[in-house]
Amino acid sequence: MTVHDPHIAAVSRTKSAIPDDAAMLRAAADLTRELSTAKAFIYWPDLLVSAFVGYAALAGAILTDGVPMVAFGLVAMLALYRAASFIHELTHIRKGALPGFRFGWNLIVGIPLMIPSFMYEEVHTQHHARTRYGTANDPEYLPLALMKPWSLPLFILVAALAPVGLILRFGVLAPLSLLFPPLRRKVVAEFSALSINPAYRRRAPEGEFARAWAWQEAGACIFALALVGSVFAFGWKPLLTYMAVHSAMTVINQLRTLVAHLWENEGDAMTVTAQYLDSVNVPPPSPFAEIWAPVGLRYHALHHLLPSVPYHALGEAHKRLVTTLAADSPYHRGNYPGMWPLVGKIARSTMVRR
Repeated sequence: MTVHDPHIAAVSRTKSAIPDDAAMLRAAADLTRELSTAKAFIYWPDLLVSAFVGYAALAGAILTDGVPMVAFGLVAMLALYRAASFIHELTHIRKGALPGFRFGWNLIVGIPLMIPSFMYEEVHTQHHARTRYGTANDPEYLPLALMKPWSLPLFILVAALAPVGLILRFGVLAPLSLLFPPLRRKVVAEFSALSINPAYRRRAPEGEFARAWAWQEAGACIFALALVGSVFAFGWKPLLTYMAVHSAMTVINQLRTLVAHLWENEGDAMTVTAQYLDSVNVPPPSPFAEIWAPVGLRYHALHHLLPSVPYHALGEAHKRLVTTLAADSPYHRGNYPGMWPLVGKIARSTMVRR
C-alpha cells in the first residue's frame, strides 16, 4: 500500500526509524537459551484435554436447549479455540522436535475445524521475516490503526462468516479446482492461507509440503461434505450449532488478532525492536488474557523477539526479562493491561482525520 497522506507517512517513518536496542536483544537471547525445547509432556495433554472438552461440550450444546445449550456452546468455543491455537505452535516447532504432533493436531483439530495446518505453515513465518513484517508482503499485517472507522467492524464481520467460507473453500472449490486448472491456481494463491492481507498470494506447494497439503485438503474436503450432508441424517441443529461455535471461536481469535499489534506501520521495513514495539504483551496480572489469548499468545510481542521459544516457556522468559532489564528498556513499553484498552486505542486512531 502506498503512503499518500503526510500524517500516515510521518507515523510510518517514526516507526520504521526506531533503532534496535542492543541490550534488550542481547538479554532476550542470553536469558532464554535453555527455554527453547518444546516439551511433549506439556503439548500433548494440553491439546488432548482441550479437544476432548471442546467436542464433549459441542455434543452437549447439540443435545440440549435453552441456557444449558448456551453454556455448553461457550465451553466448546473456548476449549476448541485453545486447541486450534496450537496451529501457531506448529509453524515454529523444529522438525522432529515433537514426533507425530503435527499429524495428530490435523486429525484431531485441523480437519474437523477445516483449518488444516497447511493454511498457516509457510505463511506465518513470512510475518516474522525481518524484511517483510509490516510491509505489503506480510500476509498477517494491515495498518488497521490508520484505516477508516468502518474497517474494524468489517474486520470482525469477516471472521464471523469464516465457517461458511471454509465450507465453500473445502466442500465446493477444492473438488471443482481439481477439474479446472485455472480455478486451482486461484484457490491455491488466494484461498489457501489464514492471512488478513487481501493482497497476499501464496506460491504452489512443492515436495514433502505438497504431499502434506494434499492429504490435509482431502480430509477437510471430506469433512466439509459430510458436515453439509449431516443435515439429511440429523436435521439442521447439529450443523448450525457447530457453525455458531466455530463462528464465535473465529471472532474471539479475530479480536485477539486486533490487539496483537498496534498496526501503525504503513509499509516500511522495521527493525526487530520496532517490530516488538508495534506488538503487544498482556502479561499477568491480567485475569482473562489466558482465555482470549491462549497457548502463549498473550506474549505476542515477546514471541516476535523469541519466535523459537515454545508457548509453555514464554511466561518464564518474560519474568526474566522484566526483572533483568532496566526501567527505561523498550521491553517494558510492549506490555499492556488488557484487551479492551487496546481495542479502544485502535478504534480512536481510526477516527482521527487524515
